This record gives sequence, C-alpha cells and structure tokens, in this order.
Amino acid sequence: MKQTFLAAAILAMLAILSCNGSGGSTSATDSTKTSSVDSAKADSTAKAKVPEFKPFDVAEIKHAVKSYEKWKPGFDTDSTARKASGLELLVIGRAIDNPNNLLVVLQASDVAKAKAFAKDPRLKQVMQKNGVSSKAEVNYYHVVRFNPNSNEKQWVVINHKVKDFDAWLKVFDSEGTDKRATFGLVDVALARDIDDSSMVHIVFDIKDMAKAKARINDPELKKLMMDGGVIGAPKIEFYTSAQ
Repeated sequence: MKQTFLAAAILAMLAILSCNGSGGSTSATDSTKTSSVDSAKADSTAKAKVPEFKPFDVAEIKHAVKSYEKWKPGFDTDSTARKASGLELLVIGRAIDNPNNLLVVLQASDVAKAKAFAKDPRLKQVMQKNGVSSKAEVNYYHVVRFNPNSNEKQWVVINHKVKDFDAWLKVFDSEGTDKRATFGLVDVALARDIDDSSMVHIVFDIKDMAKAKARINDPELKKLMMDGGVIGAPKIEFYTSAQ
C-alpha cells in the first residue's frame, strides 16, 4: 500500500513537472516571436499616430516698415483680431537686401474671412500706426506640399506662371529633392495662387547661399523651367527669419 501510494505520488510529481516545463515556462523561440509581434504592434501604433498631411491655405502680406523694432510690438498686439478672422502667424521674413521689407505669412482657416480682414479700413489704420511705409501687397495661396521639419534661417520664395500645372509638376519632380539639396536648397512649400491657379509659389530653405544663388542662375535650371512651361521671368525674393 505504501509502495503503491509512493509510486502514485512520484507519477503525480512527474506529471506536474512535465506540465510546468511545457506550459509554465517560455522557450527562447517563443520569447523571440512574442517580442517580434510586440515590436510590430508598436511600429504600427507609431505609424498610426503620424498625422497625414492636409493641404492648407495661407495669406502672405508684403510691406515695408520704418523700423522693424517699432512695428513688431504693434503687430503682436493685433493678434486677437487676426485670430478672430481665422489667421495664425506662421513666420515673419525680412528681406536680405533690405531688412525693413517684410513678408508676413499667416495660415488662414477661412480665406473669405482673411480677405475681409485685409480689406478692413481698421487694418490700414493699425498698419499706419505701426509704421508701415508702403502699400501692402496681399496674396493667398493653397499649399499642396509642406515640409514641417524645415528650420533654416534663410529662405527663398519663387513665384512664376505656368502653362499647365500638372505638366510643370512632372518636370519639377524629375529634378527631385535630393538634387536640389546638393545645391543647398531644401524643399519647404509648394503652393498655387488661390486667385490664379496658374501661378506657382515655391519656398526653399537655404543651407548654402552661394550654391543656392548659383543654381538659381544656372542655365540648366532655366532650361528645366522652360521645359516645364514656365511663362515669363520668375520673381525671386530672399528672406531671413525674423523669429
């Protein structure tokens, strides 16, 4: 009886150990599989959190001021009125050849409200009070490409008219961002004029001014633009960030 009980006890212990070995512990292979699955889930979650780019509209205001240092505080004070019209400041640029020539870029949630804001006589009075010394030029653009990681202090704005935007875009993309980067130009924004969709608006950050200017004046680039159907001479302006 004792022997039978002992034998039964031994068999029971062996069964328990066998169960623990197969189900209670995790093999290296199982651990690797679990880790791979967890990593895949983490990668999938991270990708899901990356916001998809959505085209947006901007209002760009160009004017000269008597003194940037005196103009800026008054401009900041008027931010409440801008926000009420759906306008949020993106960047202020100062022309490299004349720092008192300004480019103010505002994101516009409602272009109709933005246009009403720009035409309001109140704004003209505010500008005069803040020392604006020229007539303001206002343009509205629909941004179709944007690089949120751009952060250079100098940039160039190029505006030109094209015969066909889609045909031009194919030629522009054939050059590619990598090649432009070798000339010190980093793609920032590509937009179309809201009031004239044949007008193209391009912004490049500049990592190397000498290389950038050399490329902009390069006959090869001029031929590329002609191949893309650019009409007339482009308007090119260089700015440095005021912020």
